[in-house]
Amino acid sequence: MSFGIADAVAALRRGEAIGLPTETVYGLAADASRPEAVRRIFELKGRPADHPLIVHIAGASRLDAWATDIPAAARTLASAFWPGPLTLILRKQAHVPDEVTGGQATVGLRCPAHPIALDVLRAFGGGLAAPSANRFGRISPTTAAHVREEFGDAVPVVLNGGECTIGIESTILDLSSDTPRILRPGMISRAQIEAVIGPVADGVAGDSPRASGTLEAHYAPRTPLLLLPRPALLDEARQQSAFGKRIAVLALDTLPDGLDGLALPAAADAYAHGLYAALRTLDARGVNLLLAERPPEDGAWLAVHDRLRRSAAGAGAGDDAP
Repeated sequence: MSFGIADAVAALRRGEAIGLPTETVYGLAADASRPEAVRRIFELKGRPADHPLIVHIAGASRLDAWATDIPAAARTLASAFWPGPLTLILRKQAHVPDEVTGGQATVGLRCPAHPIALDVLRAFGGGLAAPSANRFGRISPTTAAHVREEFGDAVPVVLNGGECTIGIESTILDLSSDTPRILRPGMISRAQIEAVIGPVADGVAGDSPRASGTLEAHYAPRTPLLLLPRPALLDEARQQSAFGKRIAVLALDTLPDGLDGLALPAAADAYAHGLYAALRTLDARGVNLLLAERPPEDGAWLAVHDRLRRSAAGAGAGDDAP
């Protein structure tokens, strides 16, 4: 069944969660102002209640509805990068439900760069809490079909916005303290941010707020996954095959001769676009082990490395793993 904007808005007003396309990944979206609607997201995903959600808004003009003590840098960055894959962590307004923030004094805000998501936000008129539309810790969805595979009829309304153009989650920048700090890398890089607001720190600090997608194990297939440079990958494939194990490979640029699997482009943005779909495809093959070729180490690949590392850390765990 095909659904439109009116169907999605009606479902949101009923307190339901919907499948929402964005440029990064598909989100499981619900009314961020209604605690019971937000709790439905957690129930569907099996997500820990203290793990905060990102609120999607229709534009920078909605910042003050959700955040307070907003620094000038936030408005400057929103002007530079919104709509787009940048989440800003700010001090929350008092009315923002604890269900959204995990009980913290901060809230993550983003304006997505997808026409359907923006149409829904404008028609709905409020903010939408929208983590990735998958079971907690599992591979993020980049098509409407992936959302259906995850939830079936439990999420009746899924809007089909095609493949996500970026394919991995947004950069998260904490602006709630004196030092701007990147908590999760994305396709908006540190260099791009610093070109707009000056120096920023990198990596979670001891006093950083909790943020989406920063657990060590995340974005994970059910099949065990090793991340290796090509020479070590080839050796591992030979050894595992000798023990009778079935192997599938996620290679960079070209698939090694004689091995089953997929190859993704040797450009960071194109690789990111195809990463989660490739992991889902390989995970469904029923092999014993996935081997992913380690990409280049330069800055353009930072977000891809982050996702692959967390995928490997969580791979092979059961559905109820934290």
